[in-house]
This record gives sequence, C-alpha cells and structure tokens, in this order.
Amino acid sequence: MNKIRLSKSSISEKEKLSVAEVLTQEYLGMGQFTRDFEVAIAKYLEISVNQVATVNTGTSALHIALSAIDIRPGDEVLVPSLTYVASFQVISALGATPIACEVLPNTLFLDPIDVRSKITSKSKVIMPVHYASSCKGIEDIFDIAKEFNLRVVEDAAQSFGSEYKGKKVGSFGDIICFSFDGIKNITCGEGGAVISSDLTVIEKIRDARLLGVIKDTEKRYSGMRSWDFDVVEQGFRYHLSNINAAIGNVQLSRIDEFKDRRREIAKKYVAELFPLKRIQTLDFSFDEVMPHIFVIKSLDRNELREYLLEKDIEVGIHYKPNHKLTKYKSDIELPVTDLIYEQVLTLPCHYDLTSEEQKYVIESIRDFYVQ
Repeated sequence: MNKIRLSKSSISEKEKLSVAEVLTQEYLGMGQFTRDFEVAIAKYLEISVNQVATVNTGTSALHIALSAIDIRPGDEVLVPSLTYVASFQVISALGATPIACEVLPNTLFLDPIDVRSKITSKSKVIMPVHYASSCKGIEDIFDIAKEFNLRVVEDAAQSFGSEYKGKKVGSFGDIICFSFDGIKNITCGEGGAVISSDLTVIEKIRDARLLGVIKDTEKRYSGMRSWDFDVVEQGFRYHLSNINAAIGNVQLSRIDEFKDRRREIAKKYVAELFPLKRIQTLDFSFDEVMPHIFVIKSLDRNELREYLLEKDIEVGIHYKPNHKLTKYKSDIELPVTDLIYEQVLTLPCHYDLTSEEQKYVIESIRDFYVQ
C-alpha cells in the first residue's frame, strides 16, 4: 500500500474547467467569480450576501476582522494556546497582546472559566478556535462576552460545513472567520471569508481588503477599478482572486458529498477505536461536525506516532501550544494544555481516503496495542 496521506484536497475536472474559464476571460483578479462565490456562501449559510466578505486566506480573515473592530497596541485578545500560530500572529501583528488560555480536556475548545479569570481592563476580544471543526460550548463564550462587553471573533478556519444545535456555523455569532486553504473542508487553493451580521464591520473589510480604497469592491465585481478615489483607513491587499473563487464555487457545490464522506470516516474511527483503553476520542457529535481533522488522545502518543509513520501512515500533531513558542512565552501556566499537547495525534481524514486505507490505519493502531 502507498503512503497514506494525512490530508489533501480533492479536485475534480469541474474545478479545472472553472479555472480554465477564468483564464479564457483573462480577468484573473477580483471580479465576478469572486462575487458569485460570496453569493453562494450566503445562500449556503442562509444569510444575506451583505454579511459576507471573502479574502485571500483564513489568516487574512482573522487579521482584517480584528483590524475592522479597531484592535490596536495595548489591547488584549483571549485565545486558546492550543491553536495554529496564525491565531496568535494576527493579534501581535496589530500590536495587541494574545492572552493564552486553557482548553477543555474533552473537546479542546476554549475553557470559559479560564477565560473569565484572565479578563482585564485591556481585554477587547475573545477568539475561540473551532478545534477539529467543533464549537461545542460556544454559548458560554457568548455569555462572557456579553457580560464584559467584548467582541467575539471566531477562528472557524476548520468549520465550514459544520453545524451547532441545528444552525450552520457562520449563520450565528458576532464575527466568524473561515479558511479555504488547500486542505480545508472546501478549498479555493488559498482563500478565506469573514462573516458578520455587523454590516459596518463587513463594509470596512470590503474596503480594507483592497488597500482601503473606498467602494472599490463594486468596481472590481464588474471588471473595473477605481482611478479617482480616497483612502481613510489602513488597508491590505487581501482580496480573493477570480481564479481562487472559481475553485471555491465548484467546491461549495460539492460540499454535501465532502461532508458525508468526512463524517463517515470520523464515525468509523470512533466506533473502531473506542474499545482501546489507552485512546480517547473527542467529545462531540459527528452528526453536527464536518471534520477537517480527526484527533485522538493517546497515552502512548510518541511511540504510536513513530509506529504509524513506519507503517507509511502520515499523522500529525495539532498543535504545538503557542505559549511554548519563543515569541509568545510568558509567565502564564497552562497545565491542561501542556498535558494535552503530549497526547494529541491526528489521523488521516480527507475525502479521498479509501475504506481500505482507513481499515489499514485502524488495524495498525490495534496491532500497536497488542504487541
């Protein structure tokens, strides 16, 4: 058997034809395809298109969202340490301070008790991360934010296609940021989006993604650009190109098949690995979650990891906590996160993972424990 990949994109002929159409039209930047993608996202989430602004990456989505609510030097953003470094980098890029917080041991979602204990007069934002595509428990974060008058900017990079209590992620909340990079639930190659019912925020983002040029978005949608313009806010070159949007449009049309397969894989792992006493799966429902990654906690993580790698099974560790990185080290102690970091292991989970490949992964884990 060939090496089993941890994650990958799934590209059909439809995506290739859509990109070819953009190339034929020879308008590669932001334009009608970008607009069509935003309309499709709004339709999928059952929200107004005025609540959607696409950007070039998920990291850009977080950065431009924080910028749009005027996060600046001296401000503090409460964020789980157990996340990819992008979550911390977008905060420090604005001169603000990321305050590393604990996660709940069974879901790896932001711990509301720890968040509450770290709120100060400098706190402006809570940034919960949808770890492994789940936001289970987010209502506790909303309650804290309301109590202390804080904004909630959700790092939902992994969660497009997931639901929570009957609602699609992105259809509720304050500000939600998605990623459409090469291995996410749907991909644009590279891409992202900010969703918010706060239309002032979305309007600011639509200008800011085009270097702050006021009302340039509408010109770009129609294949034109602004020549006589004004700029009043800091801007960035974060817009989504027609090429990337063309991929995203087709991917979004395939989301149900992607979702069904990813959920099938996750449920199979849970059912087959549950009897193993030294392994735990995370405590949320795969009838709601569309899993970008599938994570287990193993008391023998390092040894199991090496064993699977020797079997040509790619595995990952999501993530090295940010408070362990030189740039973000502080006096904050996070014993729960430290322990979890020694246990988490990510197993292969993607649309093209075959049943035979998944069976081999499961059998290899079982073999490790009966040696």
